[in-house]
Amino acid sequence: MFGRYSLDKPGLILANQGETIEDYLKQVPNPTFRPDDDNIIPVLDDEYFPDDIVGRFKNFLKVVFGEKTLSQNLDFIARALTGKSTASPEKVIRDYFSKDFYKDHGQRYKKRPIYWMFSSGKQQGFNALIYMHRYNKTTLAKMRTDYLLELEAKLDAELTALSEDAVKNKARISKIKKQIDEMKAWDELLNNKALALIEIDLDDGVVVNYAKFEGLVRPI
Repeated sequence: MFGRYSLDKPGLILANQGETIEDYLKQVPNPTFRPDDDNIIPVLDDEYFPDDIVGRFKNFLKVVFGEKTLSQNLDFIARALTGKSTASPEKVIRDYFSKDFYKDHGQRYKKRPIYWMFSSGKQQGFNALIYMHRYNKTTLAKMRTDYLLELEAKLDAELTALSEDAVKNKARISKIKKQIDEMKAWDELLNNKALALIEIDLDDGVVVNYAKFEGLVRPI
């Protein structure tokens, strides 16, 4: 999804600091599965963006195993994650990406993750993954304008619609309000960090670079 590897060429593809989708396409001009263009993949409660993590994952399964078996494969993966059958495999997979994937990734890389989860906090209002090798000093600004602020607007619109039957939608309304409050508080820090145009140096290692985004990324 981020271009570290490709279905069309063996070995590492993007593994140098600051590489972009253009660098990927120089090596793999016509990819079977195209990596994310802007190095920001939202991990949210629902599919609010075209590059939503579950949407991208489903597309990957279609490309690799075929569209006809998508439903079977989603069921298989959901069972593998929970140990039982479920009527909502996509929800199981979405919950895994938002709640458990990052813990698994941190353990696999011995608390030196190469994919970083930016998160607004406990309410899970906003989460997005980036690949550290593709990070650049404008990544945070893009995350804020193209995703965080866009999501706030979408949630505000959803609140308006839900308010037409406030009693029936009480729980969802309460959750969204808490998420929006969390996101607005987090936005202040994100904006300050974005304006700082933070640079990273891969030679300094993950721990040093990760610390530059304290308060924005999930603890490891």
